[in-house]
Amino acid sequence: MNLQYRADPVARARAVGPAIVAAADEIERTRRIPEPLLGALHEARLFRLLLPRVVGGEEVEPGVYLRAVEEVARCDGSVGWNMFVGNSSSLLAPYYPLETAREIYADPRSVVAWGPPNQYRAHAVPGGYRVSGRWEFASGCRQANWMGAHCLVEEADGSLRLNRWGKPTIRSLIFPVAQAELLDTWHTIGLRGTASDSYEVRDLFVPEAFSATREDPGLPRLPGKLFSFTQQGLYAVGVAGVALGIAGAMLDAFVALAREKTPRGYVRLADSGVIQDGLARARAKLDAGRAYALCVLAEVYDAADETTPIGLEDRARVRLVCAHAIQNAIEVADFVYKEAGVSAIFPGVGPFERRFRDIHTLSQQIQSRGAHFQAVGSILMGNEPEGIFY
Repeated sequence: MNLQYRADPVARARAVGPAIVAAADEIERTRRIPEPLLGALHEARLFRLLLPRVVGGEEVEPGVYLRAVEEVARCDGSVGWNMFVGNSSSLLAPYYPLETAREIYADPRSVVAWGPPNQYRAHAVPGGYRVSGRWEFASGCRQANWMGAHCLVEEADGSLRLNRWGKPTIRSLIFPVAQAELLDTWHTIGLRGTASDSYEVRDLFVPEAFSATREDPGLPRLPGKLFSFTQQGLYAVGVAGVALGIAGAMLDAFVALAREKTPRGYVRLADSGVIQDGLARARAKLDAGRAYALCVLAEVYDAADETTPIGLEDRARVRLVCAHAIQNAIEVADFVYKEAGVSAIFPGVGPFERRFRDIHTLSQQIQSRGAHFQAVGSILMGNEPEGIFY
């Protein structure tokens, strides 16, 4: 294998592309990433990009990560989504005891899957926690060997454990996937192959060493510029990569369609001034979103400290560029879908319909909220955010 290829995650992501494209219909139909594709993704180490090097990861710069996720998502949105989610869960590794992190990631195919926090509580007991509950939206759980549950912590006296802002803290508990019951609930209009199912645990004991918190960037952790970014900030980078990949693939497919298609009673799409204008604007919008994100991510990374969390202004900048890239990608996808006409409306036919469903499923996720712009704007006005701003 070429050494330069091995060292470049973007090149590795691009090399796996043909296998992803070949499996796309099966992924959509079965709602699973099949073998041998899953093995190829692991062989290319695409689930280890954000994992610390001391645990066997690559610890790449955020801009490199964005581009690698985009490459995969161009071929299939669900695979790109599961790639970024699997990488995002590894961002908790710097906060575990080192021995725990090494145990979790000893298997080169290790993936941790989890769903967002909800009302369920972990009960503090000697040596760890006991927990029962159900969580949703566990993207990638069907390819995971570890699961996580984000919980409020109830102390022995019934009080809730508080964080440094005086609010109830959220702690993440990690356990083998066999200790959870996976529930087949992911029947959606898009991103079907993510298998973002629900899961339950009942009176499960989790040792203290297999727990950590992801909400306090000031806690001791492994050193590294990458880990100076907040986990939610890098989560947003992953979503931006998926959005850019899906929209970029749609735009390229539209150019190919426009060169061939002549709608009834109209000129060839490629010869329409309206289409030419719209295409140029869409290309600029997509490329500007990516370039802005890459520029800011590089600036923040270069200025970051090995041990000190990035400051509020930089956290806001990361959030802004990701929200901007996601919004731009959605707008480009909408342009393509509209101008492709009936070529985009038939399920399972052509390069548009599935991607349109995928990106509009992405648009409903928390990282795509328009409220992020308001939150950043408030910070730009000099206002202090409530609690931690991701």
